Amino acid sequence: MPNQFDLIVWDWDGTIADSTGMIANAVRTAAETVGLPAITMQAASSIIGLGLQEAINTLYRDISVDQAQALAAQYRTNYYAGANDIPLFSGAVDTIIALNKQGFKLAVATGKGRRGLNLSLENSGLKQYFHETRTVDECFSKPNPQMLYEIMGRLDVRPERTLMIGDTSYDLQMAKNAGTSSVGVTFGAQLPDQWQHLNPIQQFNDFSSLGRWLQEYA
Repeated sequence: MPNQFDLIVWDWDGTIADSTGMIANAVRTAAETVGLPAITMQAASSIIGLGLQEAINTLYRDISVDQAQALAAQYRTNYYAGANDIPLFSGAVDTIIALNKQGFKLAVATGKGRRGLNLSLENSGLKQYFHETRTVDECFSKPNPQMLYEIMGRLDVRPERTLMIGDTSYDLQMAKNAGTSSVGVTFGAQLPDQWQHLNPIQQFNDFSSLGRWLQEYA
């Protein structure tokens, strides 16, 4: 059976890395530290996938520039204190390596900054398997399609031959905006009812099932 896709683009947090709880807690603790109103874990999780500034603006629409800068700085402090200990979902490493061996072009499009993604790639040992990566330091935040446009352009792959995999509406809306297919995963930051209306071609409740499907049908 010929491949449906030539390029598979991955979100990182909540899709490859089991980082939702850690990130949400880092956001909540940062808000408390700088004296902003408390937010729930669900609210903190809901903005994972956005760039940090966009996430802050979503959570606190009326805060001052100084407060936003203080929150961002404290969040980064909290995040990097635990960044080296973030696990990947079971099966993620084996799946990425297998897809690379099968000849797929692989990429990452993430709301992380470049420093954070580079650290994650180094810690995971997966850096060598990705042909391109884009972060909010180089592109507009999701769901703007710039990350996907740039990745597809660099790798010379058409939208109809590209698959985006993510755990949030920001990922799947970006895919729709760029004209690519998408797959949603339910084990990340958002509940599936927040992104099912964006019509992913498949959704998966665990990484092992996702990996098997990709290796057989992608």
